[in-house]
Amino acid sequence: MTTPARPRLLIVDDQPLNIRVMNEIFCVDHEVLMATNGTEALEICRRHPPDLVLLDVSMPELDGLEVCRRLKADPALRDMPVIFVTSGNTEEEETRGFAAGAVDFISKPVNPVVVRARVHTHLTLKFQSDLLRNLAYVDGLTGIPNRRRFNEVLSHELRVCARSGEGLAVAIIDVDHFKLFNDYYGHPAGDDCLRRVSGALLSVMRRPRDLAARYGGEEFGCIVPAISPDHVIPFFEKLRESVIDLRIPHETSPTFPFVTVSVGIRQVVPNAGTTPLDVVSAADESLYKAKQQGRNKCVLSISQ
Repeated sequence: MTTPARPRLLIVDDQPLNIRVMNEIFCVDHEVLMATNGTEALEICRRHPPDLVLLDVSMPELDGLEVCRRLKADPALRDMPVIFVTSGNTEEEETRGFAAGAVDFISKPVNPVVVRARVHTHLTLKFQSDLLRNLAYVDGLTGIPNRRRFNEVLSHELRVCARSGEGLAVAIIDVDHFKLFNDYYGHPAGDDCLRRVSGALLSVMRRPRDLAARYGGEEFGCIVPAISPDHVIPFFEKLRESVIDLRIPHETSPTFPFVTVSVGIRQVVPNAGTTPLDVVSAADESLYKAKQQGRNKCVLSISQ
């Protein structure tokens, strides 16, 4: 496996000359970001996450060790490799650097051949690790995110929306009478049905933060952050109709001659005490009501 054509590097050093030297080494085949202090480096990492950070250890105010510790304490940034670039090469300094979370050390003045080789090695390791991590979050049948990814994204979005005051809608979606479908058409047709339903969900959920995942069996989970209350039902009605529009025959369904879904929705403006279990349980209750009411329906639960 090779790294992408232009990996993104962040070079952090309080001496502009050192940054210029590093930029000359990497600018041709890397996208180079630059920061002259620790606070600026952390802000860049949050706004434009680099693939790797080349970080000076000795800087005023916020030194490299503390910057590295803060990166490793942030769940969204902790997997970003940090290489310390330092004029000191004592055993004690290396011990403190590795304890802070660094993956390597490079001594000043830098040797271009050495620094390029080490950066390439750690970028390759990072992209291999990212690939394996992403595979662990993908459902093997449908190719969309799995329940593990759903749970992680829900926890994250609850925190984000609690800070911003944004609304959040979560839905649990069930393919109606799927056992009857499998029994009549066979499991290969059932697998194809689930793949096509997942495609229909993705066709509606187009915003970057929207997530559609396979929750388990014939159930799907959807997370829609930053949605206004007035838009929740129209949004999920469009999603429900997108499945009907697939026109997948379901001759044994007592509900409809084509495959349909029932949708249970929880709409909430979360606070610090809102848990994923609270939200999913409420969406599940709404799904149960949708089934009680004849299926092929959206039922909404709103937090008070």
